[in-house]
Amino acid sequence: MANTAAAKKAMRQTKKRTVLNLAKKKRIKELTKETLTAIDGGAANVEELVKNLYKALDKAGMTNAIHHNKANRLKSRIQKRLNSKKK
Repeated sequence: MANTAAAKKAMRQTKKRTVLNLAKKKRIKELTKETLTAIDGGAANVEELVKNLYKALDKAGMTNAIHHNKANRLKSRIQKRLNSKKK
């Protein structure tokens, strides 16, 4: 258990940040699954879904919920799959 006031505050901050980061990661997973399903199914709203996924990935990368290189890698893979389906 934390002894000092600063350590207690750090624990409180960590709990809050953990909850926020997990929510961001869950949102990315949901959007990724939804986007990939739409790409493979040839849905009409694919561009909107991709835009929302990119936005979520960029925000998560900026706030260090995920590493910014991972965000870029995931965006690249989504775009690669989208381009292969357009051909």
